[in-house]
Amino acid sequence: MNKILKIITPIFFLVFSSNMALSKENFFDEALKMYQDKKYDDARFMLERNIVFNPKDAKSYLYLAKIYNLEENQRKEEYNLDTALLIEPNNEEVILMLMKIALKNQIIQKLKIFLKHL
Repeated sequence: MNKILKIITPIFFLVFSSNMALSKENFFDEALKMYQDKKYDDARFMLERNIVFNPKDAKSYLYLAKIYNLEENQRKEEYNLDTALLIEPNNEEVILMLMKIALKNQIIQKLKIFLKHL
C-alpha cells in the first residue's frame, strides 16, 4: 500500500502542477484576445488574474498600461509601465511609452510656465 501511495503521489502533483502552468498561460492568451477584440474591461480582469499567478510577467503589466492609456488613467498606466520595466529593463515598448508620458508632462509644465507669464 505504501509503495502504491509513493508512486501515485508524485504523479498526482506532476499532473496538478502542469495544469496550473497551462492555466497561467491561458489567462494571458485570453486577455490578449479580449484586448484585440477591444473588450478592455474583460482583458483587464484577465491580465490582473494572470498577474496573481505569474507576478513577473512583464507582458501583462504592459497590456494593463495600454488599457489604462486608452482610459486616460496616467497614474495607473505609469505604475504598470514602471513595474514592467523593473521586470524587463530592456523592453523597448515600455521605455517608449514612458518617454511619451515624460514628454507630455514636460510640455504641460512648460505650458503652465508660459501661461503664468502672460
